[in-house]
Amino acid sequence: MVAPKPIPVAYKTAVPEETLLMKRRSFLKGAGLGAAAGIASPAIAQSQPTITWRLASSYPKSLETLFGACTHFSEAVAAVTDGKFKIQVFATGEIVPALQVADAVTTGTVEMGHSGSYFYIGKDTAFAFGTVIPWGPNSRQMQAWLYHAGGLELLNEFYAKFNIYNLPAGNTGAQMGGWFRKEIKSAADLQGLKMRIGGLGGNVLQKMGVVPQQLGAGDIYPALERGVLDAVEFVGPYDDEKLGFAKVAPYYYYPGFWDGSAELSFFINLEKWNSLPPAYQKALKVCAEATGHDMQAKYDVLNPAALKRLVAGGAQLRQLPNDILKASYKITKDLYAEMSAANPNFKKIYDHLWAYQQDSLRYWAISDFAYDYMSVTALQQRWAEG
Repeated sequence: MVAPKPIPVAYKTAVPEETLLMKRRSFLKGAGLGAAAGIASPAIAQSQPTITWRLASSYPKSLETLFGACTHFSEAVAAVTDGKFKIQVFATGEIVPALQVADAVTTGTVEMGHSGSYFYIGKDTAFAFGTVIPWGPNSRQMQAWLYHAGGLELLNEFYAKFNIYNLPAGNTGAQMGGWFRKEIKSAADLQGLKMRIGGLGGNVLQKMGVVPQQLGAGDIYPALERGVLDAVEFVGPYDDEKLGFAKVAPYYYYPGFWDGSAELSFFINLEKWNSLPPAYQKALKVCAEATGHDMQAKYDVLNPAALKRLVAGGAQLRQLPNDILKASYKITKDLYAEMSAANPNFKKIYDHLWAYQQDSLRYWAISDFAYDYMSVTALQQRWAEG
């Protein structure tokens, strides 16, 4: 089935961005969070120890969607523990560089980190599963696999080898295919292209002729501006607009088949995690889940408006050519077979995830996908006009 054409972005969001971004603090006052954690009672909170942790993020403060998840989480934990558990949040570079957060958690330099797990596939390719793999699950499928299909247990069994305990930190939803200096008309145009791309997407595109580069958020635009990069992918319209990619690379492609969703991680030093009272462990879990819900909802409101602004400003929205999409799927599956044969950690998690994803996709075809495709088609073809 051919993907529908992009919907013209000629509408306004119902919620102003300023209003949405101010909701974080009012959210923390809601009764549900403290009650769910089971520790909001002053009598219970007073019996718990006073703890201060440091959290190092891979993202700059300018990205209130990504870095903002850290502050949302920190404020939530303080709220439900009556201020007894404080988590100090540091942006990328303030303690360690963006791509060294996992190492800092493993060694105990910081108690917690906030990062994309797939930044660390150089340590073990199985790190990719904590974020996303090419042609992997969408965000709802990822949440279901993590929380109710055994995915999080498998991941934490793996992360324990690196002295890490992982809590999902929120999902971006499906990401874009990136910004390109020149138009991409076929797979042949990928040859020799220097592109910033994270995770196993770089491995796939490398087999298609791309020269992949992995850079932290703050280093991407300068490299693109200097011509060190020919293309970049990051997240989606809102974050991409913040980072200014359209100023240098006008062609904006979709879909990002390597990031059908992208789950961020709160990495916790395993020894520190095990030393926490059960009530504090519960608080971190509940606050991480609440942060995840907030983050994706924020993206779902902010991205459409940002896309409208980008297109109005001259961005050239394009779908990736079908020959690229088709070839990438075959290359991806061959790559997973190679990695499974070489790495038992990868095989164990991949086999589990793929079994779940196949069942989910079969159902999705007659449920959410069918409904969404019908709704988009009705809007594009103006069914309401007869």
